[in-house]
Amino acid sequence: MSIQEIKKDAETRMKKSIESLKGELTRLRTGRASAGLLDHVMIDYYNAPTPLAQVASVSVADARSLVVTPWEKNLIPKIDKAIRDAGLGLNPVASSDNIRVPLPALSEERRKEMVKVVRQEGEGARVAIRNIRRDSISQVKDLHKQKLISEDEERQAEEAFQKLTDRFVDEVDAVVEAKEADLMEV
Repeated sequence: MSIQEIKKDAETRMKKSIESLKGELTRLRTGRASAGLLDHVMIDYYNAPTPLAQVASVSVADARSLVVTPWEKNLIPKIDKAIRDAGLGLNPVASSDNIRVPLPALSEERRKEMVKVVRQEGEGARVAIRNIRRDSISQVKDLHKQKLISEDEERQAEEAFQKLTDRFVDEVDAVVEAKEADLMEV
């Protein structure tokens, strides 16, 4: 494996860490409705846990509510129960052909708790990125031990991995700051 391949692999893995962070943060409820809020809700569909998105369409009705329209009407009670049990603090209202999910306004205290969670998620992403850097540098050191690269190439590669890490950590910080601002917006 060459230094370029190691660097390309590290960059790909760091991008996945950022995407994972963004995915986790979309599950956190801000003051606005987002269809992604219900992404991790699982429905008992013919005795198999199935993601809500596979049995219904989720759309944003307005800034404070979602509408879930199941493809099979007999799923309405199951979807209603799954949303209630998802731990999101939501109380869906079922009708004959869809489920309306009003989003209550967040209290100041709840917003601050959510900011703490956002920061924890951000720190988790930073740690993952640093671990990728450590693994990459370790691979480069192995190449040096096997006498496949020179000491100078090893040092340059380490500097390149540090710059890459700094770039992605800055991106994590930007994502976290944007989510915090979104949460604190009333």
